[in-house]
Amino acid sequence: MHQLIAAPFLDGHLLLRPGARSGARIPATHYEQLRAAAVNAQPLPSWAVELAADAWGLDVAGTPTKYTVLIREPSAYGYCRASWEINLGCNFGCKHCYLGERPFSGLTWENKVELLDIMREAGVIWLQITGGEPTMDPDFRNAYRYAWLSGMMLTVSTNGSLLSRPDLLQLFRECPPYRLVVSMYGASEESFDALTQRRGAWKAFRRGMDAARAAGLPLRINVVVTEDNAREADAMAALAQEWGVEHHAYTNMTPTIYGGGEPLLAQSAEHLRQRKPFAGCNAGHTFFHADPHAKVSICKVGREEQIDLMAEGVEGLRRLGTIADRLMLRTGGCEGCALSGTCRVCRPLAKHYQGAKAPLHSYCQHGDPQKEKVTP
Repeated sequence: MHQLIAAPFLDGHLLLRPGARSGARIPATHYEQLRAAAVNAQPLPSWAVELAADAWGLDVAGTPTKYTVLIREPSAYGYCRASWEINLGCNFGCKHCYLGERPFSGLTWENKVELLDIMREAGVIWLQITGGEPTMDPDFRNAYRYAWLSGMMLTVSTNGSLLSRPDLLQLFRECPPYRLVVSMYGASEESFDALTQRRGAWKAFRRGMDAARAAGLPLRINVVVTEDNAREADAMAALAQEWGVEHHAYTNMTPTIYGGGEPLLAQSAEHLRQRKPFAGCNAGHTFFHADPHAKVSICKVGREEQIDLMAEGVEGLRRLGTIADRLMLRTGGCEGCALSGTCRVCRPLAKHYQGAKAPLHSYCQHGDPQKEKVTP
């Protein structure tokens, strides 16, 4: 299996190490040199040997290029990142979950392979596999390995409950992930099981984290703060620090993908943060999101218009940029707002909250919770 990946990336080229967080930019001439060396069964060029040693402590001197470096071919579509909900099924029933209903369904194995081939042809280098709980999908291990062997840097978003499984640990040892992002729902059994609405969830999470840490897997924790566990926000962060795992606090709840406001009921008012001004993003242009049935949208939020990749193939992605531009310009429920000229809120996100009849201050930078209070 390959130890390095050489890939076009936006307007340049990268040399990457699977499982490593850092990469190196290389000039186009070096990329072409690696392509030629791989085709002609030549040894790895000296500059690549030195770079691998300096960047990752990797000794590849004298190794054939074609067995050491996986060459990602240029793409005509320009997408470098994607996320994929392999299956919405989950073994937890979290109160704040933005997925709402979580049916256990998805593509056949043959269609999963077709989707991953489309992603590779589209130029995807970084792929996030999520769910539901992705590791529950019967094809997860084969899909993960197939994507890894295709030259993708993989992130898995998981609740961590199954990370103690020997087959998963072996998979991640053989095909190192770019990162495993694990959600933490409490610092005690009582709060964790209450939020996930599953008895034994805390114990499964702890087993998974212990196994993943012992295996030296690249972990990051999303500390999810809700009304149920708000009193343990500091304790969750402290536990992540004790484990030496990078962590990020997730505090703002969002409506379900179907427009339901149920997750907003889990919001900790004390931890609601004002969103950073939206300054644009690459959704739909260099990034896309695929649901369990290969319906592609500009991102996880902007699902209003989707492209069926199983019906249209990779060519369907050519329409996504136009869809993205249209969704970003649409004002939705903000017509007539005197402040719309200075609005810096993601339009699909705002429309999502408006559809759920969420309080203005939960998503709008101009929202004033004091003005929204109703006097009895």
